[in-house]
Amino acid sequence: MSSTKTQPARGMRDFLPADVRRRGYVIGVIKEVYERFGFEPLETPAVENIETLMGKYGEEGNQLIYKILKRGVHETTGEADLALRYDLTVPLARVVAEYRDKLPKFFKRYQIQPVWRADRPARGRFREFYQCDVDVLDSTSMLVEVELCSAATDVLVQLGFREFMIRLNHRKVITALLDAVGVPEAKHGEALVAIDKLDKLGEEGVQLELRDRGIATEALLEWLSVVCHSKTYGAVSSEDERDLDLVPYNSAVLEVLRKRIGKDEQGIRGLEELASILELATETSAGSRIKVDPSLARGLSYYTGSILEIEAEGMKGSLGGGGRYDDLVGMFLGKDQRVPACGFSLGLERIIALMSERQMFPSDLISAPADVMVMVSYQKEAGEKLEAAKDALGLAMYFRASGLRAYLYPLPNVQNQKQRAYAFKRGFPFVAVVGNDDRERGEVTIRDMRIGEDQKVKREKAVDAIQSRLK
Repeated sequence: MSSTKTQPARGMRDFLPADVRRRGYVIGVIKEVYERFGFEPLETPAVENIETLMGKYGEEGNQLIYKILKRGVHETTGEADLALRYDLTVPLARVVAEYRDKLPKFFKRYQIQPVWRADRPARGRFREFYQCDVDVLDSTSMLVEVELCSAATDVLVQLGFREFMIRLNHRKVITALLDAVGVPEAKHGEALVAIDKLDKLGEEGVQLELRDRGIATEALLEWLSVVCHSKTYGAVSSEDERDLDLVPYNSAVLEVLRKRIGKDEQGIRGLEELASILELATETSAGSRIKVDPSLARGLSYYTGSILEIEAEGMKGSLGGGGRYDDLVGMFLGKDQRVPACGFSLGLERIIALMSERQMFPSDLISAPADVMVMVSYQKEAGEKLEAAKDALGLAMYFRASGLRAYLYPLPNVQNQKQRAYAFKRGFPFVAVVGNDDRERGEVTIRDMRIGEDQKVKREKAVDAIQSRLK
């Protein structure tokens, strides 16, 4: 077992070359899809002023913020004035408030950067991890929610996911339901935090937490029991939810919610927005995957409207989530200014973990670091050794200038046999070498390591010889 001196900090990770290739592949697909939808890139600093982050995530979120102690003479006070970025949404709100006059109306941005949370590490959960966000500013239309669902769906489908569902709910609906069962408004935030833990704690665990918070009314427990069991709605056509026809299912759920909400105006508006999302989504790739789920809460306090989560078949937890946060930018603008906003975030780490577990990456992704390894032809005489090294450098540069990835063996005094053995171990498909005889004739010897076959070609034909076989 490794010494703690050589291990990364708990909850952090090192990424070896194969890991980086996997991450690069997933990020590449995400960027390509997001840009196809017209989203523009944005980056923000890893460190924010602590007042920028505090008070935006709810009670538990505030506790998970990585605070940075004041420097110099202030270190002994234990005070913090800076913090590591907790998510990408609050920094976006700050940027929009700061550069309002420089950003386009209906600003559509994507951002792929690491965030940090002082959380307890667990399977698929780390203290440092990447989020892949898309957000749209300045629009109250439900077209935004549908576009976000469509973009996330296209990303996952392009990565090879087939069995996943987009869970959909609305904060105004939840608020109306909590009011209907007698939960005081002052306790709504605590109730949401508890309900958001359904995936982790289960129904009984959430009931215990609600009691601990002093909000476990019988009506709330009855409602919790209803929203935790979809079959209560009588719309499930099969024991296997993958066979579920979501159109009648969603209609039945909305009807039950209407009866429970009664005449609550905000709740009714929330239901209308859910119905609008479902109707608009029928024209998109996400239409057959959206499932209204009254148990979805999402604990972050800045959500004001629709909330979303992606659930993958056979995986505990979500692959991403988001929602509408129409009041967050206004917190930075002041003077009761309101900027409508909605966003969605894919969890890169969980996507990669699930793809690795299910062997979903392309078979040729974890390949050799180069197309060809250039050997330095072994020479015993010092002068000849120098010429061989210069020749190998020139050949490697020629390959690279032609678009090939070329790896130069870094020791000029190792026998050719050992160099070829190294190339075989690393999986290089080709080896190229210029021997003394080759140099005189202007030729290069190329060995196809996959079949053990040598081919002598003119130096100017070496690139074509390798590229034709690679194809």
